[in-house]
Amino acid sequence: MIFATGDTHGNFQRFGTKHFPEQKEMSRSDHVIICGDFGGVWADTPNERYWLDWLEDKPFTTLFVDGNHENFDRLNALPIQKWHGGKVHEIRPHILHLMRGQVFEIEGYTFFTIGGAASHDIWDGILDPASPTFEEDYWLKRRTRQVFRVKGVSWWEQEMLSEDEYAEAVRNLERVGYEADYIITHCAPTSVQQKLNPDFTPDSLTDFLEKVKTKADYHYWLFGHYHDNRAVDEKHILLWEQMVQVI
Repeated sequence: MIFATGDTHGNFQRFGTKHFPEQKEMSRSDHVIICGDFGGVWADTPNERYWLDWLEDKPFTTLFVDGNHENFDRLNALPIQKWHGGKVHEIRPHILHLMRGQVFEIEGYTFFTIGGAASHDIWDGILDPASPTFEEDYWLKRRTRQVFRVKGVSWWEQEMLSEDEYAEAVRNLERVGYEADYIITHCAPTSVQQKLNPDFTPDSLTDFLEKVKTKADYHYWLFGHYHDNRAVDEKHILLWEQMVQVI
């Protein structure tokens, strides 16, 4: 079995048996895919390690693409391994980060994965701790309840893909003839994003995904990021807290 769900942001309570009883029939060869904003590799606190160990003890294998709210310094420092035909970071033996632009063969099905997204919750800016006015700026924004993040603490520029990552995604798509059973991303192609909200601004990643949408042959595209559970159309599924069986 393969299930999918949306952003977790380090909160894994939905994987308890009360909310996810299907796991009683699952094994390590069964998988749950998180569509970005995993959030479990953040500050290496005792609480974080407890929940990662708790998730590792589940009977299934957890897979995730990265979102925009990840600690990319920690995530990208992990050794790269090969798994089911693509590159992964191993968080725990049965918690794996499906890296960007990869193609995986799982249970006879092909999955193309590409994480990342542009943060929407930075309307009032991104502060740099190296700035000489950082403390003053930080507390002013806090007092006035501004929506902002801090570079290297709650925001990383690696939330968006590098040119090398785009190139690797294209190479892997060309290798499989732009065919995949499932596409797993964090954000959506531009046209799908506009269906969700016409006010969303396209960016380099949503435009790249739009090109993939136009060229690729796939059955379903699952994504998170927009904090809703919704079938946008017959092929594009937005997930948040809902758990859906894919296979």
